[in-house]
Amino acid sequence: MTQLFPDIQAFTSEMLAVSNEHSLYVEQTGNPRGIPVLYLHGGPGAGIGKDYRRFFDPDKYWIIGFDQRGCGKSIPFGELDNNNSHALVDDVLLIQQHLKIKKWVLFGGSWGATLALLVAIRQPKNVIGLILRGIFLAREQDYTWYLEASGGAAQLFPEYYQDFLAPIESRPADVMIVDAYYQIFNSNNEVKKMAAIKAWCLWEARISRLHCQFDEDLLVSDVHRAISLAMLECHYIKHLCFIPENFILQNIDKIQHLPATIIHGRYDCVCKIEAAYSLSQQWQNSQLNIVPGSGHSAGEKMITQALCAASKSMATFWLEQQ
Repeated sequence: MTQLFPDIQAFTSEMLAVSNEHSLYVEQTGNPRGIPVLYLHGGPGAGIGKDYRRFFDPDKYWIIGFDQRGCGKSIPFGELDNNNSHALVDDVLLIQQHLKIKKWVLFGGSWGATLALLVAIRQPKNVIGLILRGIFLAREQDYTWYLEASGGAAQLFPEYYQDFLAPIESRPADVMIVDAYYQIFNSNNEVKKMAAIKAWCLWEARISRLHCQFDEDLLVSDVHRAISLAMLECHYIKHLCFIPENFILQNIDKIQHLPATIIHGRYDCVCKIEAAYSLSQQWQNSQLNIVPGSGHSAGEKMITQALCAASKSMATFWLEQQ
């Protein structure tokens, strides 16, 4: 069975100014003469961490990772101004230009998959192929699934959902969940804000894995990451990810020619499996891998195996084209 590749350190890292406000942390790992691959992290706001490098053979891949605006080591931390999908796509293209990369593989999960699709749609000629996990298409039904009482996640985890609603239980009936959280996140009440941040992140963590660990203190143990994850996810969802309804599927014709592996856990409760299936049905050059006994997290054993296998297959495909 395919396992993670060895844990290796980045051979270089830098801060790249992308606007008057924002500078991004960018790092490179693996073989600088290998196949360029850009890792796009989820959230928004999750940051790259370190284990992402291990999805790729470091002898074959030139692995590029960066913390998106407002999270990880990028600065200013938690900044919402000038933080939107269009700016993030611009950032990706600037990184590609900065590193003088003609074509690369886009690899992303959850929000990272969304961003990878937006980048490919904007500039398909610069893409070798895509490896996507946990598809989120940023449609109204996807937000409903994740956040609303009528959505699939709330129906499957009703007791966890009540904990998620606790910080906003006093909201008026006509105020949407995302708006109530957004008000708290942008308030000056630090105690209430941190309680809301924990509740938001705990909701996602609890429903991310098919077999969740029971020590819930560990689910939201990284406070720095929790702050950016909650605030940026809420910011993007409130603004409908800054793209029109059904934008990705309506523009799939622009990337029909690109090869893609779509990996989705059968029991993913964060991003519903219908999204992956609908994407694969409209993308003729894609291959859908529905992973049994798995949820949303890239850290689940069979999801990890599928991602490593996909990176191996993509390397073989590209090398055969040369």
